[in-house]
Amino acid sequence: MDSLLIYGSYGYTGRLIAREAVSRGGSPVVAGRRRSAVTRQADALGVEGRTFALSDNIEAQLQGFDAVLNCAGPFVQTVDPLVDACLETGTDYLDITGECRVFERLRQRDGAARDADVTLLPGVGFEVVPSDCLAGFLHEQLPSATDLSLGVKGNGPLSRGTARTFVEQLGNDGVVRRNGRLIKVPAAFRTREIDFGTGPEHAVTVPWGDVVTAGHSTGIDSIVVYAAVPPWATRAMTAVDSLGWLLERGPVETLLKRLIDARVDGPSARERARDTAVVWGEAVDDSTDRRVRARVRTPNPYALTAEAAVSAAERVFDGRDHTRSPVPAGFQTPSSAFSPEFVLELEGTTRELLETPAESDESERSAVESDD
Repeated sequence: MDSLLIYGSYGYTGRLIAREAVSRGGSPVVAGRRRSAVTRQADALGVEGRTFALSDNIEAQLQGFDAVLNCAGPFVQTVDPLVDACLETGTDYLDITGECRVFERLRQRDGAARDADVTLLPGVGFEVVPSDCLAGFLHEQLPSATDLSLGVKGNGPLSRGTARTFVEQLGNDGVVRRNGRLIKVPAAFRTREIDFGTGPEHAVTVPWGDVVTAGHSTGIDSIVVYAAVPPWATRAMTAVDSLGWLLERGPVETLLKRLIDARVDGPSARERARDTAVVWGEAVDDSTDRRVRARVRTPNPYALTAEAAVSAAERVFDGRDHTRSPVPAGFQTPSSAFSPEFVLELEGTTRELLETPAESDESERSAVESDD
């Protein structure tokens, strides 16, 4: 990975990714807009560092690189200049975004990327590797599925970058996929009980990136994503939605970000080693009521992000070197670029099939016989 540039490499998640790449024998170039932070990191890792802002001549900075891995959020602000430069220089683009708007923006650039023979592969971290691979697996089990529901349960503290992105999204609408289209909905507009492995838990709809990526990966037209939260959090999310006009004001957002910068870094090494996450999924064929359910268990989301992002970059390079099948040009998701099995190559990740279409058929027949 000597021709990989990691932009935003000195943030919490960027540091984990850069260290992971170096631990595998790679020599990525670390980069960002703060010279002192880039220099310290480059010296500590023994790699090259570059300092440039996204308002600079990015094309000149990307010359000679096969791929750039964007770790600089909020990605809605950084994706366009980097992707513009990648399309000009023929550089593959990867990032670790979880922002729905970013996925949709890149999906709409699929044609331009294909013309430039460039791969656009966002979401190579916890968002959305486990959920996208689970969606692909469920679709393989039930190709006729018309509806997909996903649920996410994580533990542990957020990083500074994730927290800042969360603040930027406060007051925004939720998003679901319905009949092949992205539909804005109120925050926390729907709830359900989901068994993440220890019994039913309260979950609420969130604008997770899979409303875009799973639609691309599977072709399923109706998709909704839930996150496990305590019941009081649903009421809080609804209240925040009603105060969106206030949270969109610059001074309030600035104050919240300053508090985050002063108090938040990210989970410690001990917390990363201890924390886990679960992704649940259900695909349904609405015309027959056949369904399939499964769960994916992962390590700490930040630990998974570091491993997944570097593994994805290695796969892209292997494709260029023809040691693996090439990753297709254009907009891709983790499962469409590699396969739904990609997530199981990551350490400490397991998948459990909870209900098969055959079992749902048997359940339906039993219900009919009972009614008779």
